[in-house]
Amino acid sequence: MCGRFSLTASGEELAEAFGLDDVPDIVPRYNIAPSQPLLVVRREGGRPRAAALRWGLSRAAVPVRGFPGDGADGPDLLINARSETAATGQAFRDSFRNRRCLIPADGFYEWKRGRSGPDPFHVRRRDQRVFAFAGLWAPPPPGAGAEQGACVILTTEANVLVAPIHDRMPVILPPEAYGAWLETARGHELALERLLRPFPEAELEARAVSAAVNSVANDGPQCQAPAPPRPAQGLLFPE
Repeated sequence: MCGRFSLTASGEELAEAFGLDDVPDIVPRYNIAPSQPLLVVRREGGRPRAAALRWGLSRAAVPVRGFPGDGADGPDLLINARSETAATGQAFRDSFRNRRCLIPADGFYEWKRGRSGPDPFHVRRRDQRVFAFAGLWAPPPPGAGAEQGACVILTTEANVLVAPIHDRMPVILPPEAYGAWLETARGHELALERLLRPFPEAELEARAVSAAVNSVANDGPQCQAPAPPRPAQGLLFPE
């Protein structure tokens, strides 16, 4: 699953990484949460373009009910889609065929169950470069005015690094697959499904971080501060 992530790269870094003609005007985000606007890259006029979408599809807009989720979805929003069924299931099949997008990030958060509650971890590339989640988007409903639509993040089974924290992780696409993921020509969906696998654990690192990220009200560097050391428990000291 993916319930929070970060994007602190500059507009220039994003333009270079995703082949954008224009430099997007963005501010660093340390704690992007569901229902908030986020930056995506999708193909428009044959070129990759940056756009703003809301993170999370309204359940009312999804054509079926009861399909598998990842446990991070709220009562009104679907924020993740299982990659194993997205291409064939009724809920996301149309978006998988026609409305794929890249969701830039430089890390994501997962929570591991600890003795005193969930402990947050920030997972990022070892080289700390920006990367992209595989995303699907949907247009706004009729009468939504200037709203540009909404998106979900595809998830897959966790790799060896993430598995001790959570059994699911977002699909991270390799840079060489960005063009194929955005290509709208029909007939290559099967090839795209081969991209929906866990990212190599050797290229990632997971760091225990401050509980500040637990609150959506916090969106600054404190969210990625190292977790404070925990006192040892159950140790016996001689008198």
